[in-house]
Parts: sequence; structure tokens; C-alpha cells
Amino acid sequence: MKSAKQKATKIKSVSPPKKVTTLDAAALTAATQHHPGRTGKGGRRFSADPLPQGFTTVIDPSTNPPQPFRNLPVPTGLPPFRLSLDSVLTDAAMATINNSGTMVFHAVGDTGGVNTPTQIENVATYMEKDFAGFDPTTHPSFFYHLGDVVYYDGETSNYFPEFYEPYIGYPAPIFAIPGNHDGDINSQFPETTLAAFVRNFCSQVPVITPEAKDAPRYAMTQPNVYWTLQTPLATFIGLYSNCPEGGQLSQTQIAWFQSELQNAPTDKALIVAVHHPIYSAYGPKPGSQPLYNILNAACIAANNRTPDLVLGGHVHNYQRFTGTLAGKNVPFIIAGAGGYNLRLHTLSKAFHTAKLPIQMTGSQGTLENFCDAQHGYLRITVTKTEMVVDYFAVPDSSAPTTKPLQPFDTLTIPL
Repeated sequence: MKSAKQKATKIKSVSPPKKVTTLDAAALTAATQHHPGRTGKGGRRFSADPLPQGFTTVIDPSTNPPQPFRNLPVPTGLPPFRLSLDSVLTDAAMATINNSGTMVFHAVGDTGGVNTPTQIENVATYMEKDFAGFDPTTHPSFFYHLGDVVYYDGETSNYFPEFYEPYIGYPAPIFAIPGNHDGDINSQFPETTLAAFVRNFCSQVPVITPEAKDAPRYAMTQPNVYWTLQTPLATFIGLYSNCPEGGQLSQTQIAWFQSELQNAPTDKALIVAVHHPIYSAYGPKPGSQPLYNILNAACIAANNRTPDLVLGGHVHNYQRFTGTLAGKNVPFIIAGAGGYNLRLHTLSKAFHTAKLPIQMTGSQGTLENFCDAQHGYLRITVTKTEMVVDYFAVPDSSAPTTKPLQPFDTLTIPL
């Protein structure tokens, strides 16, 4: 957890600061090797490595059988799998965005409260407070979910307690990309991969599904599990990184991604969302070099078109990095503290004691800020000239506050 001074810092540039703290991951990891089981004949392993060898280290998906790559379901819409916001919002809501030149939206992932709904409901309560006030231009137009809607394996039976019930009072549409838990399969249930996700987020018509029960939320009409959301001020390209740790994309999806980058309007903000993180400082769930290579190659092939922001989840905390795509500095944000469980993924002590920003040997990513002690969510405001990204760390449910929350971290991205 950072100090109050660090919390209040507002970064006005996406360029990495000139002075950074450098951590040598290999040296820090070596310092633990005197413990029993770390090395030596016959030793046993008792914990995960405290640090990755670099922010881009990734577990090889081919050696991770618990979550294999799973073939995708048939799309419910037609290529190139685009959905326009005006097909979901009312004419009045669209007029508010167009006339004001401002669009606000929420984003967070890893919300399904598998053990208890306490955390997800607490975060949802604070998100709902963002709709207070008489100025509709300040109200979020939608919530873009960053994956892992339902734990553990996307079961239909868990959609009501883990999705529909916690957001029963959330007044805006909810879009989503799937996470690895949404696509995995519980052998005790006769369901194919992403079956419940497709029914509740990729419906061909807006209907209330049986799993919604008494929640008055219509199923979303996304055309595919990877898809593009078109809005007046921003284009969202949502990828599905499948089930293996580190993520994996088919060649078909990679070709589609490159095409969508190339065809995205240049006069709007461009946001890429993918569940598995490109950079991560949490050792057991490190960043993904294969995903980085895919994104970087696609940007280069699309005439060096790069996103203004990359959003992800998977790691249950908040981390903000500056990285590069096609030679350009790009902010990468993990927002995976949406309420899955009480316990968050805590970074190594070395990150808490080092001065931010932090760079690790073997990585091009720079850790600018993080929060691993409180759940929270992103509130992002887009105009023609800039995108303001606020991360709100919410108080514990046992200590609610009546005062408006102040952002834990703010990033302003010029467009």
C-alpha cells in the first residue's frame, strides 16, 4: 500500500519518468534459495517464487494442463464482430454523450464472488454511487468487464449469485470479455466452454435469461467472444485470451485483431482489453511475453497503429505500467480487484519498500503505481482531447464512508 502522498499523485504524462528504481529479480529470488526445498537433492517446494524473472516472464501454456486452450464457440453475429453503443443505449443517452463531448465508463475484472458476495457487492455499491447527482454527463454510460465474471468455471448456476444479483442495482449496460475462468469447464456440469457467457453476453436478441431470475437485466448482444465496441469517442477492441496461464490467441483472432487496429478511427481514443496481463509484478501470475509479442506485431503490421490504453485483469489487484508497442509508450493497467474474494494478490515486499516508479531487469515495462490492499474499480472519462483514468480503492465493507471517494491513482492520457 502506498503513502497518502503517493496516492494523491496525478500523472499528467504517459512518458516514463527519467528516474526509476531498478530491481534485479534474479538477485532478489536468489536471496530465498537458502530456504528448505528451494534447491538441493530431494528438496520440496513450499511456495511460489516471490518474483518473476522479469515482468514479461510467462508460464508456458503448453505445460499447463489444468487450463488447456479451448476451441471457441460459434459467433452469434457476423464478421467483423462489431457492436455500436447506440444499439444499446437510448437516444437520449447517446445525445448526452454527443452534445457534451464526454463519455464516462467503468472497468474492472475478476468479480465473481465464489466464496462470499461481500467484496463484489461492496465494490458495486461504490460504482452505483457514481450515478448520483443531477448532471447526466458525469454518469457512466456502461461498465466494461475485464473477464472472470463467474468462478470457478463459468457455470450457468453461478450467474445469478455472482453476476446478476450483485449488479441488480447497477443502472447501466454491462459489456464483457471472457476470462480464463469463464472459459474453463467444470467436469461435473455438462456444459461446453463459454456456453453460459455466450448466452448472457452474446445473445442475438436482448432477452432476460433464466439464470437472471428476478434481476431485470437483459442479456447483452455482443456478436462474439472477441469483438469491437464502437462509441462516439472511443473504440474498444476486446480480445479473448482463452484459458492457459499467460493467454493464447488463435491465428484467426490475431488476424482479426490486426484488421480492427488498422480500421479503427484515428479521431477517437483506442482501447484494447485482454484478460491476461501483458505486464505484472505479481510473481505467481506474471506478465505474458507471448501476448506482448502478439500485440506488438499486430500494431506494427497495422501501420504502427497503437492503442492509447491497454486494460486487463487476472491478477487480483491494481497495477499501472508504462510499456511500449510499436516503439511508442503505452499505459498498461491491471484492474482485477473487482471483488472475487477477500484476499487480494499482494506484491512482494521489495515493491513496497522500493520507491516508485520501478523497473525490473529483463523487462521493458515500468511499474508506475499499484494497490494490493483494497478492492476497487476504474472510472474512465473520455473526451476528444484526453482520457482521464481514475482508480478508486474502496473502503472495507465494515467501514463505509459517506464522503465521495478520492482516486487512489489518476492518469491523464492526451489524445
